[in-house]
Amino acid sequence: MVKALAAHGLDSLAAPPPVSSKDPLEERLKFLATAEAGLEALNASLMEDLPPVSGIQQSIETIRGVDSNDIVLYIHRPKVKSSNALPGILHFHGGGMAMLSTSGPMYSRWRDELAATGMVVIGVEFRNAAGVLGPHPFPAGLNDCTTALEWTHANRESLGLSKLILAGESGGANLALATTIKAKREGRLDAIDGVYALVPYISGAYDWNYEDMAAEFPSLLENDGYFVNNLMNKVAASVYDPDGLNANNPLCWPYWATYHDLTGLPPHVITVNELDLYRDEGLGYYRKLAQAGVNVTGRNIIGVCHAAELMFRKAMPDMYLSTIYDVNAFAKRINRKAGESVAT
Repeated sequence: MVKALAAHGLDSLAAPPPVSSKDPLEERLKFLATAEAGLEALNASLMEDLPPVSGIQQSIETIRGVDSNDIVLYIHRPKVKSSNALPGILHFHGGGMAMLSTSGPMYSRWRDELAATGMVVIGVEFRNAAGVLGPHPFPAGLNDCTTALEWTHANRESLGLSKLILAGESGGANLALATTIKAKREGRLDAIDGVYALVPYISGAYDWNYEDMAAEFPSLLENDGYFVNNLMNKVAASVYDPDGLNANNPLCWPYWATYHDLTGLPPHVITVNELDLYRDEGLGYYRKLAQAGVNVTGRNIIGVCHAAELMFRKAMPDMYLSTIYDVNAFAKRINRKAGESVAT
């Protein structure tokens, strides 16, 4: 991992951003646009020279959002048609709800690899709080993810879906969890058969003082600067919720979901990485789900940084593919009728 990061000058502690969460919004947005371009270039470089995933059919669907905006869906499925319906994955990309695009090569590759295991994978191009797809603060991205869920659920038969799993990493995991909580609150939980949240970025606690971080989220201190840092988190969080009015709103920061929000949710998988800033908020959410009686499985990848299981397809293919197969195994063992995880 360190060797792969070193090739891009990222094997030392992440540098602090040139702006702070207190600077004018325009300056923060300008910086995040630059940061987004750098991340997109990094992600593209990490996928260079990989052979294409064979046997995959790609298509695009454009749907209308609740805010009268267009939402592009990227649909990946096996070319060979199955006589049976296939598990479906509705995927939300990372980027702290503020940056990146699902059309980028890293996420397109991710969907291809998942589809190659025998699934239909739909990537949602939701609005971001900054960057090319911004600036659209909370709840714009969540609204788009909810619209995508409603459309996909309504089109299960034509898409050939046997069940539907929400999945995402980092900010995408935030949106997967928030979309699930929102669906419960609005009486639409039947649309979701399971949730797979990788390295979730869900607390919003990145401007807490040292003592409070140490007490609740020690990984924010232990792993500060390993690929990402808290100063960058503060800037991204400040454009997602510019007025700071949603610090304890579970739809904005799902870590703060109540027992009532979580009871009765479908099966979940929560994954964390040992050297990730967000490790302890992911573990905390796992414990909250378990306490609420949700069928939840935890997965911890030792010795790697944030989102390593998506980035390092070339450097650590075994880790990458083990994650792909775990998503597939989770989707296949969900019982659509019972809404529970069962052995296959």
